[in-house]
Order: sequence, then structure tokens, then C-alpha cells
Amino acid sequence: MKKMTLVALLLLVCLGTVSPALAQKPVLRVAADCAFVPFEYVDEKNQIVGFDVDLAKAIGEAIGYEVLFLNQAWDGLIPSLLNKNIDMIASGMSITEERAKQVNFSDPYFTSVLTIVVHKNNNDIATLDDLTGKRVGVQINTTGDFAASDIPDVKISRYNTVPETLQNIVLGIIDAAVIDLPVADAFFAATPNAPLKHVGKVSEDDYFGLAMRKEDTELLEKVNAALAKLKEDGTYDEIYEKWFSGM
Repeated sequence: MKKMTLVALLLLVCLGTVSPALAQKPVLRVAADCAFVPFEYVDEKNQIVGFDVDLAKAIGEAIGYEVLFLNQAWDGLIPSLLNKNIDMIASGMSITEERAKQVNFSDPYFTSVLTIVVHKNNNDIATLDDLTGKRVGVQINTTGDFAASDIPDVKISRYNTVPETLQNIVLGIIDAAVIDLPVADAFFAATPNAPLKHVGKVSEDDYFGLAMRKEDTELLEKVNAALAKLKEDGTYDEIYEKWFSGM
């Protein structure tokens, strides 16, 4: 039976159904909500690209895995991980106490902060306190959502993606959005004519981590060791410059 399985696998490789790399290496299934430029998004060639994508692939190479990167809805990422449909989340996910009750996080790999995006003609909003009583859009179950939820009398609209959130400012449906500042910078770099602006840093530093199941301690150790190696040998800096230079 083992001999037949090997023959079948080799036949699939020869036919191009399975790549030689996948036949030789274990597969690490990594997922993200790919509407979070420049961390992960689908480009004009329908390819999943971004900072998290390149980092995950570099980590996979360092620990001997072939990375299969998947696009999944943000709200389903942790359930998908816990149900063993994927092995790791690389989706600009902030390390929080609540999430850490469900998953193990890697060492922090990115430092972010929140900002507020408003219409370019809006000069009344500059801080989180200014959002009291306002209509505020957020991506559901993000740190922006959590921060906005603490504002008195705020009227929150929750959306599945950041682009959808920002579009509703343009349409006048909401007054502002609370999102990650690097994502806002990437949006404005890509769409300089958008009638929007952001107000700068409005929160304390926020740390992103790669999420894995609690029981996968060996994988966690390998990922942390790979992260340290990539930072030491300059690979991390190269990936960072690729996606954040000029912002």
C-alpha cells in the first residue's frame, strides 16, 4: 500500500497536479482576511500579496514548510484555526488578552497604532474623544472596533473590510472610521485623490502577532525562532522596505 501511494504521488507530480515542493515539504496553511492593504490583499492579477504574505512565506522557508496562503473572512479566522482548517493566522492581528485566551501568539512582529479617518472637509474631529455622539465605522472585531466601543454615545457601524468602511465616509453614511494608521497610509498612497484624510496617531502602540493553536507549541517555538533569524539576517527589513517604503 505504501509503495502504491508513493507511485501515485510521483505520478501526480509528473502530471503537474502536485508541485515537487509540496511533495517534499509539509504544508503550513496560513490564512488572512485579504482586504488589509498593505498587509494582505488580492492584486490585479488575482494573487494574494502583502507584507504578512511575504513574512509568512519567509518563515515557512526558514522552518522547512511550504506555505499555502488562504483568504478568509476576518470574523472566521480564529474559529477556522481552532477547527483545524488552518494552522496559523497572519492577518495584522493585534495581540490582546481576550484573543490570547483562545490562541497562542508569536512574538510581536509589527508595531501599529490607530488613527481616525474623516472626510477631507471635516475639521471637527482630531481625537477619540471628538467621536462622542458621532457615527463611526469600524472593521468588525478589530482593535478599532474595541477602541470605538469605549466612546460615550457613539453610534457604531461595523463592516467586514476597511475599504467598505472608508467608502461609507465618502457616501456620508458615517462621520469617521477608526483603523490602523499603516493601513490608512497605504490607502492614501494608492488613492491620493480620495476625499478623505486621517488625523494621525490616536492610541498607544499596538502589537501584531501570528496566531496558532494552544496545543501547537512546537510550531510556536519554530515560528519565534524563524522570526528572530529573519530580523537578525536582514530579511525582515527587506520585506518591510518592500511594503512600507515611501509611506
